[in-house]
Amino acid sequence: MNILNYYIADMHFGHDNIRRLSNRPFKTIEEMDRTIIDNWNSRVSDNDDVYILGDFSYKSEDPILYLKQLNGRKHLIIGNHDSKLLKNPSCKKYFVDISDIKMVNDNGTQIVCCHYPMVEWNGYYRNVIHFYGHIHNNFKNETNQYISKVKNAYNVGVDIIGFMPRTLGEILENIN
Repeated sequence: MNILNYYIADMHFGHDNIRRLSNRPFKTIEEMDRTIIDNWNSRVSDNDDVYILGDFSYKSEDPILYLKQLNGRKHLIIGNHDSKLLKNPSCKKYFVDISDIKMVNDNGTQIVCCHYPMVEWNGYYRNVIHFYGHIHNNFKNETNQYISKVKNAYNVGVDIIGFMPRTLGEILENIN
């Protein structure tokens, strides 16, 4: 069995206003949530690892409603909108691990995963890759303009990667 690693950030499950703020192409919050869940499960098996780079849900009364629907072994890298999820002890059992920053070895490629974009990271000068979220698809944002010029730094927010978890190869292919 071939186990894959997937990456995704900024789903904002349950957050209706994100549709407008990030110009998402969904008529309702239910359509957005259902599309992300369906896309996720169409590619991720129960044995695959999914690295969630923050902002899993926001404004949701019960993040477990989403967590229990999603395939894969979930690893949470904490984002600024994950505090409600983290306050619920029942949510934590859905994650293999929870961290602020995580180094992932993806078939020999080292990736530093953090919700926030960084200018430099451990291994930057040794071609270690950095995946981040947080800044969505606001291309006029000063941070976005700057980080887009930093080598080996890639935005894995759902608004950028097509509303589904992506593999390392897909992310690099999409950027290049």
